[in-house]
Amino acid sequence: MPDLYIGLMSGTSLDGIDGVLVDFSGPRLAVIHHASAPFPPTLRAELLALNTPGDNELHRAALAGTALARAYAGVVGTLLARSGHTARDIRAVGAHGQTVRHRPQAFDGTGYTLQLNNPALLAELTGIPVVADFRSRDVAAGGQGAPLVPAFHQGVFGQPGRTVLALNIGGISNLSVLGGDGSVLGFDCGPGNALMDDWCQRHTGQPFDDGGAWAASGHVLPDLLARLMEEPFLHRLPPKSTGRDLFNPPWLAARLEAFAAASAADVQATLTEFTATACAASVNSYQKDSFLLAVCGGGALNDHLMQRLQALCPAVKVVPTDDLGLPALQVEAAAFAWLARQALTGAPGNLPGVTGAAGPRVLGAVYPA
Repeated sequence: MPDLYIGLMSGTSLDGIDGVLVDFSGPRLAVIHHASAPFPPTLRAELLALNTPGDNELHRAALAGTALARAYAGVVGTLLARSGHTARDIRAVGAHGQTVRHRPQAFDGTGYTLQLNNPALLAELTGIPVVADFRSRDVAAGGQGAPLVPAFHQGVFGQPGRTVLALNIGGISNLSVLGGDGSVLGFDCGPGNALMDDWCQRHTGQPFDDGGAWAASGHVLPDLLARLMEEPFLHRLPPKSTGRDLFNPPWLAARLEAFAAASAADVQATLTEFTATACAASVNSYQKDSFLLAVCGGGALNDHLMQRLQALCPAVKVVPTDDLGLPALQVEAAAFAWLARQALTGAPGNLPGVTGAAGPRVLGAVYPA
């Protein structure tokens, strides 16, 4: 009998929504269908603006969460239509929401993580139970609340007796070290696509650098790269996580002040090298006996970035996760379908050794249909 869940993901890259319909009834999960939808331009602009303090934030955040839930519902409808299934066939939707602030352990020792969403409305619109707010319980238990995907990575990419590295490059990048002995380590490496995408949008009007072609046309500025790599977060030991709270346009602007004469293409080349270098530093530090670096997220589609990763990580073979049976743009959405299933079955979703939480916790709040 099928064991069907839907996972929805909209990441810090703000490029839109990815959704998957997953069947967990077999020995390995099976993605039955995938659907994606770009954000309406006004919603994308508002979600981006809400990453930084502004006027009337509570009102604007509530409306943005409702608009996001409606967009999520559209992706759910597409998945049902393509598969021929009805809402009654789906056990739950795992809806991550849109992270606009992520400050674990800050301010009062506990901190917070905030994902905009309206899961109650999503349950109303779809007629399917919704599991949301996955990160807060881990933060409440003293953890980082991120990354949450390493346990899922181990299940789908882990290989007994051989260490595999899984690198997700969304807006932020995170690495999972999947030990051949079953051990798992994971943490945020630093920037992913966020800085590159922001710079590309600003100077070309395009939401991202397609294939990294623009970056490949420029030249890396060694002094700027060195300045970017001075960021203390990059040199902290795990557990650690970050987001647009740190790697954002004002952060970049402060470091570009001494490079006003640089061409936009050279800055893009340097930002791409920055992401590659930060990721490679993590990979090379935790490589151990690994032979493979499997890359997912939008960064896996950036040919120039993938080439730079391979050059900077010569001891491993760099491939997209497509080569391991799960397309790069489906991995995170599938992970949140898995997390929803964990919640409904009362099983932990976090790994304390990854997030630093006091122990395993069932993650997510459930909104019945």
